[in-house]
Amino acid sequence: MENGLIVYKDVEIDQVDQIVLRDVNVEVGAGELIYLLGKVGSGKSSFMKTIYGALPIAGGSARVLDYDMTSIRRRKLPYLRRRLGIIFQDYKLLTDRSVEENLLFVLSATGWKDKRLMRNHVHEVLEQVGMETKAYKRPYELSGGEQQRVVIARALLNSPEIILADEPTGNLDAETGREIMELLYSISKAGITVLVSTHNMHWPEQFPGKKWEFENCKLKIEN
Repeated sequence: MENGLIVYKDVEIDQVDQIVLRDVNVEVGAGELIYLLGKVGSGKSSFMKTIYGALPIAGGSARVLDYDMTSIRRRKLPYLRRRLGIIFQDYKLLTDRSVEENLLFVLSATGWKDKRLMRNHVHEVLEQVGMETKAYKRPYELSGGEQQRVVIARALLNSPEIILADEPTGNLDAETGREIMELLYSISKAGITVLVSTHNMHWPEQFPGKKWEFENCKLKIEN
């Protein structure tokens, strides 16, 4: 059980001295699509936060991409996060700059130097998500679905091994949400592990993947 990208054994997760999840035992392999299902407050977001080190592990053992999450030092977190792609429900795009400038900012912050290579790479990932013609636009000039595509492009910039998508379709209409899920599904088929937190019980039927149910401080895995 030690070959997984994410391996949690007997993990406990707390928030403000309250147990959110206990006895979490999971292993996640490459190229998997996993749905995190459950009500608001059931622990889905808290679980995701432990993967990128925004919430500490309260008990048990936890490894993410060879990092021991029970003892990881703060200075190591940026190196872990460069190997992850994180997609937020509320986009978190910089509104005072263009789509291209948003993505160039991320590359610059993660150590890229060559401006020509950076621009080429930005246009490659924008093409991958169907946004190559919108590079010059500011986020507020885009629809919600287009902004989420830019967020997915941002998540893909550093060739992540795992993508964490926290309610990626929560603010979108049904058709746009389906298009975003189709894109995430294709990313998982290309070999990147994708974890999707969602309230939408139809996505696992339309885009098959593993289902993890969060309820009563427990994580139950459905095959």
